[in-house]
Amino acid sequence: MTARLNNKLWLAADWPAPANVHAATSRRLGGISQGTYATLNLAMHVDDDAWAVRENRSRLALPTEPIWLNQVHGLTVANVGRASEQSSDQVIEADAAYTDVAGVICAVLTADCLPVLLCDRSGHHVAAVHAGWRGLAAGIIDRAVTALQPPGDQLLAWLGPAIGPNAYEVGPEVREAFLQRDTDAQAAFPPSRPGHWWMDIYQLARQQLAQQGITGVYGGDHCTWQEAEHFYSYRRDGVTGRMASVIWFESDRA
Repeated sequence: MTARLNNKLWLAADWPAPANVHAATSRRLGGISQGTYATLNLAMHVDDDAWAVRENRSRLALPTEPIWLNQVHGLTVANVGRASEQSSDQVIEADAAYTDVAGVICAVLTADCLPVLLCDRSGHHVAAVHAGWRGLAAGIIDRAVTALQPPGDQLLAWLGPAIGPNAYEVGPEVREAFLQRDTDAQAAFPPSRPGHWWMDIYQLARQQLAQQGITGVYGGDHCTWQEAEHFYSYRRDGVTGRMASVIWFESDRA
């Protein structure tokens, strides 16, 4: 992991990825946004001051501008191509991004939803996935794994910060959406009060990754709702900022 992703701005992915792969989720520390967006909000769509968001993004000090997505809780997986062919102002409507081009930074924005970062064991394919409950139930992970092309047993996954299983209470419509997909999902929904369940988004993602043959799954040990100092949480605060989860790989050619 490069030094730039080991400072206070970042939670670096703790996983056995190849040395040329870099992956992390930003913390909410070290930016200039104010109020409920304090301080390192990276999202343009949440009514924060645009100049503050641009400054916050510049403070990430990444080697190139990430490919920012317009996320709509859908199933589109974008091949973001070569960074040199993308405008810094271009916004792609998708909920996952992948690339096999060195230096292209895939990114997703979250504030309770689950960011899933993927790479292959050779360090030549990477993807970033925005997995809210709708996308997760509909199959966004399956779509991203298929797009990435290497088989599941050649992939690694890191689960970035999301709302934890003791803070995410849902109703019957959410639980039923997952049970219609896979009855084994019921293990991720322990009961809370009548007609409601706690939802373990990390467990659901691990189940789906395992179904794709991915057994090298890491992370999944934070709670955005509980860790207010470090992470934004939409469910906790309503009006709030977003963290970025990023992944890219460097060329292995001199």
